[in-house]
Amino acid sequence: MLEKEIAGFGASGRNGGWCSALFPRSTASLAKAHGLEAALAMRRAMISTVDEVGAVTAANGIDCDFVKGGTIAFAGSAVQARAADADVAEAALYGADPLERRDGSVFDPNCARVHPAKLVRGLARVVESLGATIYEQTEVTAWSPGTVTTAAGTVSAGEIVVALEGYGATLSQTHRRVLPLYSLMIATEPLPDELWVEMGIAHGQTFTDYRHLLIYGQRTADNRFAFGGRGARYHWGSAIRSGYDRDPRVFAHLRSALVRLFPQASDARITHRWGGPLGVPRDWHAGVTRDSESHISTAGGYVGDGLSTTNIAGRTLTDLILGSETELTRLPWVGHRSPNWEIEPLRFVGANLGMLAMEAADVEERVTSRSSVAAKIMGPLVGH
Repeated sequence: MLEKEIAGFGASGRNGGWCSALFPRSTASLAKAHGLEAALAMRRAMISTVDEVGAVTAANGIDCDFVKGGTIAFAGSAVQARAADADVAEAALYGADPLERRDGSVFDPNCARVHPAKLVRGLARVVESLGATIYEQTEVTAWSPGTVTTAAGTVSAGEIVVALEGYGATLSQTHRRVLPLYSLMIATEPLPDELWVEMGIAHGQTFTDYRHLLIYGQRTADNRFAFGGRGARYHWGSAIRSGYDRDPRVFAHLRSALVRLFPQASDARITHRWGGPLGVPRDWHAGVTRDSESHISTAGGYVGDGLSTTNIAGRTLTDLILGSETELTRLPWVGHRSPNWEIEPLRFVGANLGMLAMEAADVEERVTSRSSVAAKIMGPLVGH
């Protein structure tokens, strides 16, 4: 395995710690594209993957704070309450995973809280114990059938798996296959148990709400808020730089959003701030592919839902490479190839207008108390 930095350097180690059943495209959207049975098969597979990750961590002694406590989605306004009702109704219609409507929120049991960096470093140790070698600090610059070129030399390989996610934008071969979208996070100091009881967040639970500019959070094992969200702009030419990991405007937005959700945390000190790029395909549809002639496989386009989706991708790639026909290889994302992103400046304008549209949609709903027209227009473009 070849890794430019260290295992877990990118989104796999810096994410919000949701091991969820979420897939970048909704079940309704998958049903339109692939048919109802295929969409439900994908949903069931994602649900079972949450338990699969838990089983793997337990069996291999990976201490990553895995607790399956579900997700609470808060509905903080009349508009959000209607969105919550629609969410519950749609889930009931498909029947794969009924959601529980609660007073002021919706509960989805299909999510576990994890410490992502602990998980990925633990998996790296397990992989090496099985006989694999992970070459860290080894930058890949290109690949072709049977050959991978690195900054340190050339590697011969009968099978090649390209799993770069947002960082694929930094290489010419995959530059337009994925758009690197930054998501930033903050963490508070540890808070007292009684405060968590008052806020109604138990260990193992993650949380979000029904705004359009996504937020996500968890109660960590040491009683901190780990809280993140979108809002950072897309950078010209799909550039990825360490300086983009920090944006004071976004950090301030996250702090205010957290306090609006939980006023009890208004005095909590922010102790950590970080971020990084996730990978967005043009149609917001993750995919797993294998070319039987070149023996080159790809997986990615998780749009921030990769903690669990990478697990099912790995198992699916195993079956594809071994030539096995299984339930996994029949899932609708297998063989899916997203179109390329537009060239600049169209990519820059479109991506940043989309971000502004989601911000405007939240403002529109707060002002009008009606569902956003902007969000309705943007919905098909972001997997809904």
